Amino acid sequence: MEWLLDPAAWVGLFTLIVLEIVLGIDNLVFIAILVDKLPPKERDRARVLGLSLALIMRLLLLTLMSHLVKLTAPLFHVGSMGFSGRDLILIVGGFFLLFKGTFELHDRIEGRTQHATGSRIHAGFAVIVTQIVILDAVFSIDSVITAVGMVDHLAIMMAAVIIAMAIMLVASKPLTAFVNAHQTVVILCLGFLLTIGFSLVADGFKFAVPKGYLYAAIIFSVLIEALNQWAKRNVRRAEMRRPLRERTAETVLLMLGRKPLAGPEPESDAEHAQPVQAFGDEERNMVSGVLTLSDRNVHSVMTPRTDVSWINLESPVEELREQLIREPHSFFPVCRGTLDEVVGVGRAKELLLDLLEHGGIRETRLREPIIVHESIQILSLMETLKRSHGLLVLVADEFGSIVGVVTPIDIFEAIAGEFPDEDEAPDIIDQGGGRWRVDGAADLHHLEQILHTDGLVDDDEEYSTIAGYLLSRFGRLPEVGDQCELVHDYDAFRFTVAALQGRRIAAVQIERLAPLDADPDVEMLG
Repeated sequence: MEWLLDPAAWVGLFTLIVLEIVLGIDNLVFIAILVDKLPPKERDRARVLGLSLALIMRLLLLTLMSHLVKLTAPLFHVGSMGFSGRDLILIVGGFFLLFKGTFELHDRIEGRTQHATGSRIHAGFAVIVTQIVILDAVFSIDSVITAVGMVDHLAIMMAAVIIAMAIMLVASKPLTAFVNAHQTVVILCLGFLLTIGFSLVADGFKFAVPKGYLYAAIIFSVLIEALNQWAKRNVRRAEMRRPLRERTAETVLLMLGRKPLAGPEPESDAEHAQPVQAFGDEERNMVSGVLTLSDRNVHSVMTPRTDVSWINLESPVEELREQLIREPHSFFPVCRGTLDEVVGVGRAKELLLDLLEHGGIRETRLREPIIVHESIQILSLMETLKRSHGLLVLVADEFGSIVGVVTPIDIFEAIAGEFPDEDEAPDIIDQGGGRWRVDGAADLHHLEQILHTDGLVDDDEEYSTIAGYLLSRFGRLPEVGDQCELVHDYDAFRFTVAALQGRRIAAVQIERLAPLDADPDVEMLG
């Protein structure tokens, strides 16, 4: 044990431990690939047992170092080329690695696809452990021969191997989890396996491949893959910052063959071919309407109080009869003096029949009004509408005042677009040439779909109409002719107040600007 006092022996021990770990990294990688074929509950046991048997085998090989040193003597000749026992081991081991790497690549690329629709078939425990031991035997050749050539004391060699294997045993589980979670790493490691196998065969046939070149290529590939994994992680982080609903909608569109809207792309030189559109505008708007429906508030779908048609029991009979004949609605809120004093909901034909036969509306025939709070979620509102059997639903604020009315057709319009009644004009009129005439009460979600842009809807704000958006931008009640601009990504629009009705914006003129014409630093022009 006099070597314990020799500083050179300790330097050799440390160097050999580092070298054994470096030479054993590839072994760990392929163990990770092998144990992935086992059921999850058996993987840890196979890894520990395989590495333990591999340690015992390496120690046995080291005890036979005197015999291994003599393996360089030629056993036979083929022509002028002599083959020693070491050469035969390298050739057989190299072909084994080539076969194993090719088989694993085929299994990863083809085999898993064939069993993708059924239950996964796991390999036998003994088979995997045997393969781990055989693989380690092949990888041990270089490390054992290196140990024999580096130090003179068998105790140093065994200590270095034991310490290196203990470190590998501790690191094997996290490394196995990492490798199996990243398929590109698996493919890269299988490429290393083929490269090492080729170098062993070449060395066995006396065509020595400098190990420095081999390790330099492996290290370079590992660095490239590390950068690739880093880039993927950054992309995932950036993707996670986007709203979940937006990512879901984009994924659905991609599955249906539609690319998400993006900025302008350079035209192709091949006849400036345009990509095939799997979705038309109407289809895209409907998909978008469904996916964003639950994010909308009730104000964005309801008919506001100022536009609600209601029956006043205190009005003259002739006036009520003319109103029922004139307006196309099937149901009306029936109130006493004001919309807030709701008595019930009546069907138009029944109300008209009462006026003709009885000279007035019989309150006993009215249906019980359904009133919801303005904070209700859209999906809950839809359930309420289902239970209403086609009746309208009244929306009240925190003070009990009626602020609007919702019907099933309003929900349908939120998905499929506007369906104006006979007495209504469309909220959005396309005038051509990138110009639109928009009613102040037009829904912002629908307007975004028509303009093929976003940036108008703000979930943190309470407005849901273009009038509310402009009031938020101006910070005051504007005058006719006041303008402001929206610059968002590649889109630019100018909004001009076209008409006022009392204290509300009645109409807005929208004009699409060329991207370079819009100044992103200009928020408003008055």
